Amino acid sequence: MSKIRVMIVDDHALMREGVRALLNHYEDVEVIGEACDGMDAINKFEKLRPDVILMDIAMPGLGGLEATCEIKKRDPGVKVLVLSQYDDREYVSRFLKANVSGYILKRAVGEELITAIRAVAKGECYIHSSIAAKVIDGYVGKTSEIQDPYELLTDREKQVLKLIAEGNTHKEIASILGISVKTAVAHNTNICEKLDMHSKAELIKFAIQKGIIKL
Repeated sequence: MSKIRVMIVDDHALMREGVRALLNHYEDVEVIGEACDGMDAINKFEKLRPDVILMDIAMPGLGGLEATCEIKKRDPGVKVLVLSQYDDREYVSRFLKANVSGYILKRAVGEELITAIRAVAKGECYIHSSIAAKVIDGYVGKTSEIQDPYELLTDREKQVLKLIAEGNTHKEIASILGISVKTAVAHNTNICEKLDMHSKAELIKFAIQKGIIKL
């Protein structure tokens, strides 16, 4: 029997160790690697090519959503299972739009985690029961809503927006994303134009309101 190859992405070492210890009890699952942030996850994914990625949301630098978009772009078939402490509809909806395979809460980790991993590995979608209703409510009447300005941004611009909101300079953003400073500045300009914002303070406020960063 082939094992489900799993990679754990979380910025807290204790969380990664706990999840690894839990999964080690199951013979059909193998933890093949860990990553401490979004960029580390992208790099490790290229080397390890796991079947399932357990993805945290709020991480310094490149976050879980931004990393997921990049990884799915490189391999649309990879299964991403979000493992988060956040259950608000905004977060869940954004990850579902990024075509993740599931979303469960850290407080529910236990037998449910292995159930979710097995489900998404088979191509099924698994959403924790307490947030399923919120997801359904979020899609009711969606066609009549005005488009979310955040969705006007490209995946790269979303990455840059998060990094700007966290206080990174253009030089630091360029280093984190592996792009030139000139390109980082261009992304910043495009973001401001699309969101009709004219200062870093406005971008930070927008990022907080949208839950892109947490205070």
